[in-house]
Amino acid sequence: MNREWKVFAALVTIFVVAYALPLGNPKIQKAIQEAFRLLQWYARNHTLACVVPALFIAGAIITFLSKNSVMRYLGPKANPVLAYAVASVAGCVLAVCSCSVLPMFAGIYKLGAGLGPASAFLYSGPAINILAIFLSARVLGFSIGAGRFIGAVVFAVVIGLIMAMVFRRGERAKAEAALQMPEPEKPRRHIGKTAIFLACMILFLVFSDWFNPGNVVVKTNDGRQFKAVVIHETKDAIRFQLEQDLGSDKVG
Repeated sequence: MNREWKVFAALVTIFVVAYALPLGNPKIQKAIQEAFRLLQWYARNHTLACVVPALFIAGAIITFLSKNSVMRYLGPKANPVLAYAVASVAGCVLAVCSCSVLPMFAGIYKLGAGLGPASAFLYSGPAINILAIFLSARVLGFSIGAGRFIGAVVFAVVIGLIMAMVFRRGERAKAEAALQMPEPEKPRRHIGKTAIFLACMILFLVFSDWFNPGNVVVKTNDGRQFKAVVIHETKDAIRFQLEQDLGSDKVG
């Protein structure tokens, strides 16, 4: 199916849904309202603090990272053991979520990384960062933290191998095209400057959410104050959890 037919099918689907959607049904109204509330919550709390910095980091990877280095360690012709080993543990220095890691995955894949190693990085990145591992070990126990790290690495390699096998034809064509491409020019930017630049961007991504940890003070009508943690916030509503037990008291 070519691109025009896909666009046409999408437009027809949107038209049918808009035409037949029972907007008078209270359940449908509630579902649409909650969907847009969730969208607004994500835009207010995650887009600017997580997704946008990740997109800049992905652009920096494509612009400043040496293509030779990516091809040497993660390319289709790289040593598979080395490629999957590097890709599956590279995310340990990044504090990224499952959405922030997507632009980085796209960046290294566009530079020439094989689909298998890139998929291994995509899967393991959010699961094995240092903060998540130490938090899991501290709260849930050392065995859980170690199991999370080992399980994430093992499953990342397995998923990467499956992806490489499923799309092996495309990967073979990509490898053949890479062999015919001319040798890329050496980067004019000093590697030290590039490393500092990428480190600053990653640190911004790590600490971007710290300006608003979600701790608030709730003031009641009778003048009492309670410490709370924001769970869900939109422009016109906020849901929070109190940090202390009120016992028989009521908040009003």
